Amino acid sequence: MRPWHWVLGLLALVARRLRRRGGETPGTAPGVPAGSERGGDGDTPEPIVPAGSPERGAENVVLGLLGLACVFAIGFVVVYAAFDVAALPNELLGICLGGSLVCIGAALAVVAKRLVVTEELEEEYPQANPEQQREVLEIVHESGSRITRKRLLVGAGLATGGALSAAALTPTLSLGPIWDTGPLDQTPWGRGVRVVDESGRPMAAADIRQRTFYTGFPEGASTELIGAPVVIIRVDPAKLELPANRHGWAPGGILAFSKICTHAGCAVALYRKPLFPVLEPNNALVCPCHYSTFDPYTGGTVIYGPAGRPLPQLPLMVDDAGALRAAGNFSGRVGPAWWAARERPT
Repeated sequence: MRPWHWVLGLLALVARRLRRRGGETPGTAPGVPAGSERGGDGDTPEPIVPAGSPERGAENVVLGLLGLACVFAIGFVVVYAAFDVAALPNELLGICLGGSLVCIGAALAVVAKRLVVTEELEEEYPQANPEQQREVLEIVHESGSRITRKRLLVGAGLATGGALSAAALTPTLSLGPIWDTGPLDQTPWGRGVRVVDESGRPMAAADIRQRTFYTGFPEGASTELIGAPVVIIRVDPAKLELPANRHGWAPGGILAFSKICTHAGCAVALYRKPLFPVLEPNNALVCPCHYSTFDPYTGGTVIYGPAGRPLPQLPLMVDDAGALRAAGNFSGRVGPAWWAARERPT
């Protein structure tokens, strides 16, 4: 049995249940009195569903609607690929996706109304009918007697389904890398890269004060890259409890961490004073989306909230001119925790 056979059979069965205005009984074709046996006196049994005349016009309408649905779905992919994620025209995306679904629905309506042969019944099928399976199979085959270009219609349906599936899967490409080495592994930071502010001015170590929150970027790189922004703070060096392999990463108590929260990718935008000094004796970095809280004194470890791993730390150094520079790359992969994290060699 081919898939389109089952679709036609299902539509025919629904139509048989909804149209019960004639005088026929289950198992008889229109015009056959109740109680008459199928097949009559001949050797060839009468069809359950009467043969229908070809409807080329309806087939053309279905093909046109499916083609238009395919164009809308492909348009969704093209629009999504042509614009930056931050500037996506949501209205145009909605028109493309909605237009594809509307055209598919209209095509199915034309198939059900014009291309599936149906009959009118007065009574429902009995609960137990040993011949019901055989009759369903016959209905499946006989309901498509009006369709003359079955392969073309099935091919158009498969093409439309493939295009719509591609449109539905396209947004998942923005969730992050699929392979082990992807955008979250490729950051613009490296040893010697100078730290600048939002205006592109170099950030001097002497200008970084305690209890203040700063945002830095790599000089010469796009600020839109997920691995570009870092939060910079200064703490008392005597209170630092960084891992042993990060010795020298915080010159003068200046720390830098990725600004992308490791829970859902939001921006870490708060530098909070201790709310409960007994449990949290130091200031902490907080993501305002779901309140993941990170301890900068211990290397960005999670002390509260749903984040699954520490904030990646960026090693810093101070050049001869007193400007902050990166001393390497992040301690771990930047971004949400649902992508496997791995520590970078130091």
